[in-house]
Amino acid sequence: MSTDHVYIDIISLGCSKNLVDAERLTAMFEQAGAVARIIDSLDDVANPDTNLIINTCGFIGDAKEESINTILQAVQARLDGLISSVSVMGCLSERYISDLKNEIPEVDYWYGKYDWKGLVKDIIPMIAKNKPDSTINSTPTSPYIRAVSTPPHSAYVKISEGCNRFCAFCAIPLITGRHHSRPIDEIAAEVADLVNRGVKEFNIIAQDLSSYGHDLTDPDNGTTGHSLLARLLEVLANIPGVEWIRLHYAYPADFPYDILPVMAAHPNICKYLDIALQHISDNVLTNMRRHIDAEQTRHLIQRIRHEVPGIYIRTTLMVGFPGEGPEQFDELIQFVKEQKFERMGAFAYCEEEGTFAAKNFKDSIPQDEKQRRLDQLMAVQEEISSAHNQSLVGTLVKVLIDRQEDEYYIGRTQWDSPEVDPEVLIRATPDKPLYPGNFYYVTITDAMPFELIAQVP
Repeated sequence: MSTDHVYIDIISLGCSKNLVDAERLTAMFEQAGAVARIIDSLDDVANPDTNLIINTCGFIGDAKEESINTILQAVQARLDGLISSVSVMGCLSERYISDLKNEIPEVDYWYGKYDWKGLVKDIIPMIAKNKPDSTINSTPTSPYIRAVSTPPHSAYVKISEGCNRFCAFCAIPLITGRHHSRPIDEIAAEVADLVNRGVKEFNIIAQDLSSYGHDLTDPDNGTTGHSLLARLLEVLANIPGVEWIRLHYAYPADFPYDILPVMAAHPNICKYLDIALQHISDNVLTNMRRHIDAEQTRHLIQRIRHEVPGIYIRTTLMVGFPGEGPEQFDELIQFVKEQKFERMGAFAYCEEEGTFAAKNFKDSIPQDEKQRRLDQLMAVQEEISSAHNQSLVGTLVKVLIDRQEDEYYIGRTQWDSPEVDPEVLIRATPDKPLYPGNFYYVTITDAMPFELIAQVP
């Protein structure tokens, strides 16, 4: 085994918040002198000296299964001599670390959601025998040191961790713990650093954006217990070079309405808001412990649209939660038809151990009925999405080019978040080359439910 270099590959599963942790860990390994990168799967490992780290997800059953299968495949790859070591971190190991250690003893190092920085101290001395512990720089030079594994013009910025909401169906608070916000100055310094590295688009993420700053002291009056998201947005929007800011994962209860005039006033804050509503039936919302009812939900949406004209709302809805009978499901269908959300995702309820719902409600709706409802809901949304996209045909829109695939450039509008929203396909022509990371105005010429076709004027 060569000691000239320490090779680190990280597979990051689950959400973009996990990806940010993986990017920070990558940068810490690079700072310590390792060759580190984030990869998609074990198929991307090319060096048998590689030390593989799996950043796990433990949100729902499918994510847990994917994480466990990836760990088992990695252990087998080590036995086959394809990699040097296997380490595990993240949400799944945070919640089940004792059980996992007993079940999969072949893993070299186990870490959880917050203590993963110790991997740098563990792995590098184990491999780099010519580099004594005293010379290893495992302390980050800044609180925001990170790599960028997304396209170099776009990055996720995590502004808080944890959640205090304790919705009946959700295991996130059991994994991440209580909500805690990053200081505004630290976030602003990270964004300014990323701008200097070529990033133009910033997707602001958290488990609960609406609670940002509740645990911080307001510098104006020394108080705590209220949102500072509007203040943060003002600061970020005024950093030179920040072209797009997009907001993900607001919570509807206790929504920080003071962000709306800030969004409307700054052209570099995308007219886009990701806010998970989950349902509209009062009975279901009560069972979900969402702390909001149907009337309040409709008022929230109406006010957002009124104060930020032209905004696209992305939401997530759930079908099959205990208490959702045919009447409540029909209410949800009518709500979607009424609101005509520009962006919507949905999923079927899956009972998660340890949650309020698992302890207090019977998961009595058959899986095939949940799937039928999910399919019906998404069919309604497909028609709505198609109509929204068709309304853009003939208009001139600003797009950010992400990449080129075959004969098309692939871009996104301000209403399209990476990976989850529609893309804009522009046919490549020799006389009008487009370049990833640059903005262009294009004319929409055709539309499908989840894609737009455009050309350069």
